[in-house]
Amino acid sequence: MCGIVGVLGDHEVAPILVEALKRLEYRGYDSAGLATVQNGTLDRRRAVGKLVNLSDALVHNPLPGKSGIGHTRWATHGGPTVANAHPHRAGRVAVVHNGIIENFRELRDRLNGAAWESETDTETVAQLCEHYLDQSMTPRDAAVETLKHLEGAFALAFLFQGEGDLIVAARKGSPLAIGHGDGEMYVGSDAIALSPMTNRITYLEEGDYAFVTREGAEIYDAKGRLANRELREIAAQATQIDKGGHRHFMAKEVFEQPTVLADCLAHYAQGDTVQIPEGDVDFSETDRVILVACGTANYACLVAKYWFEQLAGLPCDVDIASEFRYREPPVSDKATALFVSQSGETADTLAALRYAEGKAARILSVVNVAESSIARESDLALPLKAGVEVGVASTKAFICQLGVLANLAILAARQRGRIDAAREADMLRQLRALPAQINQALALEDQIKRHTRTLARAQTVLFLGRGAMFPLALEGALKLKEISYIHAEGYASGELKHGPIALVDKTVPVVVLAPRDALFDKTVSNMQEVMARDGKVWLVTDKPGAQQASDGAWKTLVMPEVDPFFAPILYSIPAQLIAYHTAVHKGTDVDQPRNLAKSVTVE
Repeated sequence: MCGIVGVLGDHEVAPILVEALKRLEYRGYDSAGLATVQNGTLDRRRAVGKLVNLSDALVHNPLPGKSGIGHTRWATHGGPTVANAHPHRAGRVAVVHNGIIENFRELRDRLNGAAWESETDTETVAQLCEHYLDQSMTPRDAAVETLKHLEGAFALAFLFQGEGDLIVAARKGSPLAIGHGDGEMYVGSDAIALSPMTNRITYLEEGDYAFVTREGAEIYDAKGRLANRELREIAAQATQIDKGGHRHFMAKEVFEQPTVLADCLAHYAQGDTVQIPEGDVDFSETDRVILVACGTANYACLVAKYWFEQLAGLPCDVDIASEFRYREPPVSDKATALFVSQSGETADTLAALRYAEGKAARILSVVNVAESSIARESDLALPLKAGVEVGVASTKAFICQLGVLANLAILAARQRGRIDAAREADMLRQLRALPAQINQALALEDQIKRHTRTLARAQTVLFLGRGAMFPLALEGALKLKEISYIHAEGYASGELKHGPIALVDKTVPVVVLAPRDALFDKTVSNMQEVMARDGKVWLVTDKPGAQQASDGAWKTLVMPEVDPFFAPILYSIPAQLIAYHTAVHKGTDVDQPRNLAKSVTVE
């Protein structure tokens, strides 16, 4: 969620830190700040809003130093103010933090002599460390002692007055990486932040802390034992972020979907059978699949529920991760637990995985970051092959999640004897045809752009779908509300008359996602109910569907024809483009919508 960066360099670090923080903007933030050590003196600068405000502050009030830490904050404890912005400082120590210190009130009570400057939990970390410095501890010992008293989730970087060659880094529940340079060392929330400086990365593991100097890093595990963590070389394309000529990252990522989906499918289904390169997956003895995720990934799981149950005859439970572990559901020892997360660091999903560990027969994950916590803690991690996704509103990661889950459903159906080899081969051929069909759907952009001018003036928009298109209605509504700030709701079409139809009048656009499938006639009946009440129906269907049902619709978008099983993958394109162009017409911040973060690493 928040972004952390640290540099021990040979040059002035303030501009380097700002550039690194820019690469973490995709995580979402509402304030930013830096702290440096210059000739032993610790100092800092902070600003509310975008990084340009911090850059302006540095022009008027430069911050010299060749050692420093930086931070982009997404507000949790305390609003977005300068006082609450990181780094937080207490005397001789400055701290940047991603996560939540759950026992900060208890620690504040223990530090009753401290002079508090903010409303944050993070300041408690700085004050506690300063307390131990007052007891004549060294900076290293004071930081380690501080860590012992923290409860919750955190990635932390400490910088100390008088210590121009030391950053203490630690992680528990939030990701943190160390970058290795030539006589320079770096700390960052992920490899993206560090990629202009180095491609040599060491990922801290759960409970690790490290003493970072220009000579290298001493890493210790949660028990204080010296740890030997792997140094990895990250491919340049894995951390490349640019808009590729598009106005927004989201637009670029929408148009990358044919390519990334093709890469994803080639990984799992090059021939006539599904293959899992990462290891064996056997659904033949599984009594149910438990699918757990948050946000858009949860809607991918809801689609997969239809696929697993209808194609493979395999019962599925779908849970929101933030509810799953607190509900404490019974987990069969024959169940396969499957966790889906773009970042692989989603705090609620990781906590749910840990709840299922030791209960389910096997834990699988579908992630976009192979080095992530969720991937490392799974029995088997299945990659999305989506590449870096910067836009907060997930697009290409979502479509690759559907691609992976479709392959797993087909695999399960074959293993359970529900489909034969010929049917599997035919389904995989149709699956591999989807990237070309997505290109055809993307060609409808200008038409969608024109129609969204009306949506941009709406106060409420409804999305309807039946069967596996119902989760797409939920996803379409989520996309619209999160980047355009228009109230939107997704419903199963058959539920319309059980309450939501009360919202329908001539001011309420209703987007109906309806390929010509076995449920199409029932969806048309629901459309008629909307139109009878002056609702403005935007029908998204294929040519046969348009020929049958477009009369009376406000607008009709004709999609390529596709097997109904794969329609949720194809129809995600208009859902995304409707949200994108509505937001552009409204002038909102498409890539960094207010109050949202890309990687939600706090509960």
